[in-house]
Amino acid sequence: MHRGDRAYQQDQVEIIPHHRVPGCALAVLADGMGGKSGGRKAADQVILTAQQLFERHAPGRGDAVELMRQLVTEAHLMIKLTAITSEEEPHSTLAAFLIEPDLNCMTIHAGDSRVYHFRGADMLTRTTDHSFVQRLVNEGQISAEEANNHPQSNLLTGCLGTQQDPPLTVGELGKLEIGDSVMACSDGLWHYFSPKELGAILHALPPREASEMLVNKARQRARGGGDNLSLALIRVEGLSG
Repeated sequence: MHRGDRAYQQDQVEIIPHHRVPGCALAVLADGMGGKSGGRKAADQVILTAQQLFERHAPGRGDAVELMRQLVTEAHLMIKLTAITSEEEPHSTLAAFLIEPDLNCMTIHAGDSRVYHFRGADMLTRTTDHSFVQRLVNEGQISAEEANNHPQSNLLTGCLGTQQDPPLTVGELGKLEIGDSVMACSDGLWHYFSPKELGAILHALPPREASEMLVNKARQRARGGGDNLSLALIRVEGLSG
């Protein structure tokens, strides 16, 4: 996590290992928006909600899909309650993935924070942004390359804390394999890379070194105009017994 060229940090990210069951983890990333403290409060609420829900989760017995949906709906509600007591309008994106002990993986997101799934250096899937420019791409009005530099690239069509209900689509990545990497990241990071570049870096380096290289390269490419940037990265190194 890095605050980039912004005066304050509104991204929050955490990888939470399950306290009872080895091989189970929840990764959560939130990119807060809305005034200096409003965005940070919103992102904090996302992480707090994730910690509380995951504490009660029973891997293999609990409903993982319902856990992911609850994460969105409860964080959304908590941010809206925070807004009542503040003058700001706190909002937040969300990108999360859950890895179960059997290596099944699922994702959920709201806004333009993303979850990527790589097998080796190859991207298998990524989440689709809830944004105005993604809608234009879907409609064939602009290309994905044009979307990256569009003047309205920051307009979101779905996030947490707004009047409208957030999107609730749970993505199922299926069973991960050894060598797979799953990464959640904010737009301050993915904006500066093609999927091919991301895959090459994630495949070539251990997770910590890959993370540091991505942050450093994004900072260089931002040339003094970078947003907060953060990522949560898990690579499957071996099967747990």
